[in-house]
Amino acid sequence: MNDRFEDDNMQNTDQGTSEISFEQMLDAYDSKIGREFKPGDMVEGQIIAIGENSIYLDTGTKSDGVVDKSELLDENGEFQYSVGDILKLYVVSLSESEVILSKAISGAGMAAMIEDAYHAHTPVEGRVTGVVKGGFSVDILGKRAFCPVSQIDVKYVETPEDYEGQTHHFLITRYEEKGRNIVVSRRELLNEQIREARTAFMKELAEGDTVQGKVIKLMSYGAFIELAPGVEGMAHISELSWSRVEKPEEVVRVDDILPVKVLKIEKPLSDSPKISLSVKQTSGNPWDNIGTTFSAGDQVSGKVVRLTAFGAFVEIAPGIDGLVHISEMSHVKRVLRPEDEVSVGETIQVVIKAIDMESKRISLSMKDAAGDPWTGVSAKYPVGSGVDGTLEKKEGFGLFIRLEPGITGLMPMSNLRQSANAGKIESLKPGDGLQVLVQEVDEDNRRMTLTPPDQKSSGNWKQFAKSAKGGSSFGSMESILRAALEKKK
Repeated sequence: MNDRFEDDNMQNTDQGTSEISFEQMLDAYDSKIGREFKPGDMVEGQIIAIGENSIYLDTGTKSDGVVDKSELLDENGEFQYSVGDILKLYVVSLSESEVILSKAISGAGMAAMIEDAYHAHTPVEGRVTGVVKGGFSVDILGKRAFCPVSQIDVKYVETPEDYEGQTHHFLITRYEEKGRNIVVSRRELLNEQIREARTAFMKELAEGDTVQGKVIKLMSYGAFIELAPGVEGMAHISELSWSRVEKPEEVVRVDDILPVKVLKIEKPLSDSPKISLSVKQTSGNPWDNIGTTFSAGDQVSGKVVRLTAFGAFVEIAPGIDGLVHISEMSHVKRVLRPEDEVSVGETIQVVIKAIDMESKRISLSMKDAAGDPWTGVSAKYPVGSGVDGTLEKKEGFGLFIRLEPGITGLMPMSNLRQSANAGKIESLKPGDGLQVLVQEVDEDNRRMTLTPPDQKSSGNWKQFAKSAKGGSSFGSMESILRAALEKKK
């Protein structure tokens, strides 16, 4: 094996190391002769050549190491190493010209090496031959070993049968009765691999990085996300979405693969670093573009996401909430509790009243979206017209009478006393119907004065007749006055 590389080494010496003396080269060679290995030893060597089926390493001795290339393929069957890479392998056997190496003691070794592997804490290759009580039966170089179910993997084993027939590397944790009682563990090896992978990953990870992660657990306060084997972070519920989130499962699910942004890393070199993550910050803040999306006066639909004593928060776009104050909920009645008008999850129409970019606040109105019932009320209820109403409330100064939702007028006591049936009207209860005449309309101040349709003095009809507009109103007035005159007779 050494002859194979002698010419190359000499060529390198001539080109780049001519100043190294023969004595120095001889000393270096002698130092290698003094080093010896025995089966089971771990060797750290540098790859010096890559063949079609074998990989050759500098073992630090006069003999080069050889390992089967197939042992170093990854899970996709690809060889990921290059000349110059450092590998940690185990000595299987030795000869004068080369050292046979392996990732673990396997069939290439002898059964007698099992005890040595136990004492040297060297991995061995084993095949799971069956499921037994409490664990698995494993064939280690022809010897039967036992692997507890808790030691076959780092994760909880739900279906032990899945491992049957698989070949893995194990550590021998117990060797008794000359090999009649052998206990092995795969978990320790996996944990070591995870520690190495975690250390390598954490050296490259920095705050502000965006990486892929897998959701592994949901809690009421957030989601735990695996970034690499043995490396987990937590995205608080407030960092899952720009929209308001009540439960993490509204946004993500276990096993979801998604990009996350690293917000903070605490104890980066420890076994359990604390990593804060954000899902929402991998996409732009919706407030950045709100000026091009919405403007005051727009009517939009939104979803009620939260109720408070003073109003309802409505999401009009993902991550964009606005407040409908309780005073902006209805034109037609006084709202005392927001939950009487809307419920969480309900989709409603609102009008944008104002947008405060600096404070990131939006004022919304439900009543403006529904329309003001007082708009055009003068034309709808002209002075002198007779209409049907419903007694809404009695006060000492008069009666409040609702003509339609949102339109309520006042019949002052002075007007009521002019009625021939004042006593009958006063005996009505809230909810009872009655006919009234429109005496005055103040649309700007949202006020309407009403009067009874019959009067004690027939002269009072003139004040209505002067303001009455349209034949239909006069006609209704004429019939009322005729009825009143007949009654007097």
